Amino acid sequence: MRLDDQRESDNVDDQRGQGGGLGFGGGGGFGGGGGILGFLLPMVMSRFGCGGVAVLVVLFLVFGGGLSSLGGLVGGGGVGAPQIGQPAQETAPATGATGAARSESSTDRFVRQVLGSTEDVWGKVFPEQAGKPYVRPRLVLFSGQTRSGCGAAESAMGPFYCPADHKVYLDESFFDELQTRFGAKGDAAAAYVVAHEIGHHLQSLLGISDQVQTAQERASESQRNALSVKLELQADCFAGVWAKNSGRLEDGDIEEAVTAAQAIGDDTLQRQARGTVVPDSFTHGSSAQRVQWLKTGLASGRLDSCDTFGGR
Repeated sequence: MRLDDQRESDNVDDQRGQGGGLGFGGGGGFGGGGGILGFLLPMVMSRFGCGGVAVLVVLFLVFGGGLSSLGGLVGGGGVGAPQIGQPAQETAPATGATGAARSESSTDRFVRQVLGSTEDVWGKVFPEQAGKPYVRPRLVLFSGQTRSGCGAAESAMGPFYCPADHKVYLDESFFDELQTRFGAKGDAAAAYVVAHEIGHHLQSLLGISDQVQTAQERASESQRNALSVKLELQADCFAGVWAKNSGRLEDGDIEEAVTAAQAIGDDTLQRQARGTVVPDSFTHGSSAQRVQWLKTGLASGRLDSCDTFGGR
């Protein structure tokens, strides 16, 4: 992506170096699925509250994590961990000698530039197309573990958006896994991940997230999953709308983003983890669906093209 002249956002909280004490136990937390599995779980946590633990158990069994990998979650959250879905105490950004000594990496700059681009695009496009002002979210950089308004967060969860505090949480090590484990290389693939989470912020601003949560509270498990899929596919489409309006795309960028969308489809991940696919358990959509809706946003550049709830 062409980001050389893109300003860096200052809406970033750097909480790296403040991990620990979240009560997930040792050995990397969520177990078999790794960071990419966590990319499928955070919205389940924030939508279902404490009831989401049951959903997490089902997902971990499907993906091969096993009950033991749930650790402190099943046992009540562990020492000092907030209940899932409950607001957590805000953690202050790193200060002092540690913060002053930390040099900004190229990845830091990239994330700030992508966030800056989303702010520039949605600051113009969102009022025009949605008729509402765009309120910029904050992005939290963390390493290992931190706390969010939706509860405890750790690297194994992957990037996620918390509607309770309107923040995106990101451990940059996820980008390494996206490239090395799933072959989704390039700046556009990483930018798609950030833009997808910003897409969830748009849903919060539009009231879509609240509508879905209300519908899920009176739905069956399969219906809840289906609504989750529609929400996630819409975020993919919104990411495509951003990319179309950003003016930052170069040759090969669309292919990079499509590769990332394919890599994190529910069917692809389930097939890799277990060798079988269980469509009723999908929470984010198949690889084909994710690619379809990303391309829809890329082709139209309009929010109103992203009606994943219209039965398409």
